[in-house]
Amino acid sequence: MPKNPELGPEASKQQKEEQRKIDESEPLTEEEQQEKESLLTQGFTNWSKRDFNQFIKANEKYGRDDIENIAKEVEGKTSEEVMEYSAVFWERCNELTDIDRIMAQIERGEAKIQRRASIKRALDAKMARYRAPFHQLRISYGTNKGKNYMEDEDRFLVCMLHKLGFDRENVYEELRAAIRASPQFRFDWFLKSRTAMELQRRCNTLITLIERENQELEERERAERKKKAPKSGSVAGAPQSSTKSSQKRKNESGGGPADKKKKKK
Repeated sequence: MPKNPELGPEASKQQKEEQRKIDESEPLTEEEQQEKESLLTQGFTNWSKRDFNQFIKANEKYGRDDIENIAKEVEGKTSEEVMEYSAVFWERCNELTDIDRIMAQIERGEAKIQRRASIKRALDAKMARYRAPFHQLRISYGTNKGKNYMEDEDRFLVCMLHKLGFDRENVYEELRAAIRASPQFRFDWFLKSRTAMELQRRCNTLITLIERENQELEERERAERKKKAPKSGSVAGAPQSSTKSSQKRKNESGGGPADKKKKKK
């Protein structure tokens, strides 16, 4: 089996060609050898390709700024070593030949992290509107209720998902176990027979509905605040000031009560 199967049927031929180039290459001059040794002392000589791959995967998993967790994924390296390596990596990463692939990998992971944080905020906001969400929570279905799941089942899924922690690794397996252990659904064979993947799909639908509901509530609140806000150009106390100015102008023009009495005399 060829060492590089990704090269396809030409793998063996390409490997022989590369080996020929190595065999026929000229040795380094004394000056080049000194330069090589000097450059090696300036780099991270104790970082292997395996360490590099672990560093990249940890950036994808936790995001580039979470050095503490990234360091836990790189075996044999302290947080200080990883921090120093990370600073140089992000300063000089554009020098790598495959930086586009590496950046796409890291950015995909960071997008997932941001999405999980957004979902957690949506669930937190929804749960905060109820004193007893396991009994009171309502889903704004609109036209997307579906025919299979009942509202009490959806309520339990949302509340338990929030309780277990949405971003846990095996949360849907734990959610399935919680359903099977709940007396509320002891005769609900439909819900008890759902797989973790099916529960995940249903929860994704419910999360979308909750995010839409939260957005509509925020827009409604902004509209109400805009209505209550004073109109531009109006100042508190302006009507009273206008009345006083009007009365003053009347007095100055001879239309005041005192002038009327004088005319009668």
